[in-house]
Amino acid sequence: MSWLPAPIGRRPVLLLSHNQAYRILKRVTVAEITTTIRNIPVEIELGPDEGLTRTSVANVDNLHALAINRLSSKIGELSEERAWDVERALGYAFDIDRLKDP
Repeated sequence: MSWLPAPIGRRPVLLLSHNQAYRILKRVTVAEITTTIRNIPVEIELGPDEGLTRTSVANVDNLHALAINRLSSKIGELSEERAWDVERALGYAFDIDRLKDP
């Protein structure tokens, strides 16, 4: 969970920065997680397997550079097998053809 600037407020986020960043940097990149599911390519479906109480999506069209001290608690984890889902969504968000679905 994290605190995003108003009017967003407290909500879960998907951490996108590399693991070493959390020890070194003061700000990290996150994607908002929402229960508003639009079934668009920039969304990564998440749910109980990732520690959420209900089906949600991380939307990589809504990225933030967030101060680390705004992160309040860890509620779950994305498996390494799901990394492709993140890459695919980022491919659509940034129009990188090699990351989009073949």
